[in-house]
Amino acid sequence: HVTSETAVNGLPGPALEQAAAEASSRELDGWVFTLKAPSYIPFIMFCEVRELRQQIYEAYVTRASDVGPHAGQQDNAPVIDEILALRRESADLLGFEDYVAYALESRMAQDSDEVLDFLNKLAARSLPAASKEFDELQAYASEHGAGQLEAWDVPFWSEKLRQQKYAISQEDLRPWFPLDKVLAGLFDVAQRLYGLNIREHHDASVWHEDVRYFVIHDNAGQCRGRFFLDLYARKGKRGGAWMGDGISRKRIDKHVQAPLAWLVTNFSPPLGDRPSLLTHDEVITLFHEFGHGLHHMLTRIDYPAVAGINGVPGDAVELPSQMMENWCWQNEVLEMISGHVETGEPLPAEMVDRLQAARDFQAGMQLLRQIEFALFDMHIHQGREAVSVQSVLDDIRRETAVVMPPPFNRFQNSFSHIFAGGYASGYYSYSWAEVLSADAFSLFEENGIFDHATGRAFMENILEQGGSREPMELFVAFRGREPEIDAFLRHRGLAA
Repeated sequence: HVTSETAVNGLPGPALEQAAAEASSRELDGWVFTLKAPSYIPFIMFCEVRELRQQIYEAYVTRASDVGPHAGQQDNAPVIDEILALRRESADLLGFEDYVAYALESRMAQDSDEVLDFLNKLAARSLPAASKEFDELQAYASEHGAGQLEAWDVPFWSEKLRQQKYAISQEDLRPWFPLDKVLAGLFDVAQRLYGLNIREHHDASVWHEDVRYFVIHDNAGQCRGRFFLDLYARKGKRGGAWMGDGISRKRIDKHVQAPLAWLVTNFSPPLGDRPSLLTHDEVITLFHEFGHGLHHMLTRIDYPAVAGINGVPGDAVELPSQMMENWCWQNEVLEMISGHVETGEPLPAEMVDRLQAARDFQAGMQLLRQIEFALFDMHIHQGREAVSVQSVLDDIRRETAVVMPPPFNRFQNSFSHIFAGGYASGYYSYSWAEVLSADAFSLFEENGIFDHATGRAFMENILEQGGSREPMELFVAFRGREPEIDAFLRHRGLAA
């Protein structure tokens, strides 16, 4: 809670409006910033008061831990140890060497050696680039009076450097991406790629007044799926973004039960007459979750156990979602999904150029961070003996991090992906699937981003097949060969 204008100097208007509304809801003056992503991220990126950035960073990275401003109140460390112990026990009971072996039994990767080799090769490609990027960041910050950068400084100075190099920031882009304009463009992309007609209906029961309901029909008029959108952050709502598979496709006599999904995000809600405005990063998140939704809803498989995302190996299930992200960067699509909140004009060409130029900004640091998480996930689940979770993470960071987090960092205590989200021994899947999606999208780059035959081939060979066939077999059926890493490295700006 802050009341001094000095404390919020540099923060963008939408973030201030949201913080003022939060303060008002608590009957306070000034501004209140929370640990919800739409509040925390702008603060850590734009607040010019270093001590306040450190304060909110410490609160964020010590959630549910033994340290920080709420030390010990909801400490997840004993829960993590119990979860790991139970996973080791279950793997042993089922006859597996360890939990990693159990988890990989139903995935594309054959064993832990293949996964670790994949991650270590990516680390070898990204570490030199990440080190160079951090040296550039430190030099830039030093030129502007900063000392040695700490973890709570990196987002702030990175955003400063991004603006200096490309004259663009995520907050600059918000007015150009009103939510309804983005949704209309997203649905248009789905129509042009897969022949889908998506319409909102107002006759469904919903769990909150902000939730919306849509129905998908194909060009033949067949209902292919239904989904709820729950897009705004609110008190008591779980953070993050995800797709939930509410009802799976199933054939009952001559009737086919249409799938149902819910797509959940935590975007900034509308304020007064102003609609919800998205950053480009949030646009990517929406496309990503919609890709999961299409995978679940477009299935042609009538058996629920392998319909939609069911039965799809964890390291292949991110392919359709990451595939959708690629369209967010295309000129034609940016024109479809953008429209200034006041004028309706699409994103100007010069802003598009700057956005695309900034795509690879700190790509090495970003990839290395994902590799750190994936290696941590693999190593704490390997073997039969209990491990010190913090020590494992510290060791990995010493090998891969270009910015060592402070000793009080307890990232693992809120790493819900692997402790509560089904990605145990599978966080590597994001990078693994990104290789698949980049290579798959390269076929659209060759044939045209809205090429009808390529879109139909992806729908028929990937989206409609669910878990009915091996994912490598499906990928080869679409791409004509096994995946190659070249497109991934090119998209990440790491190509030799």
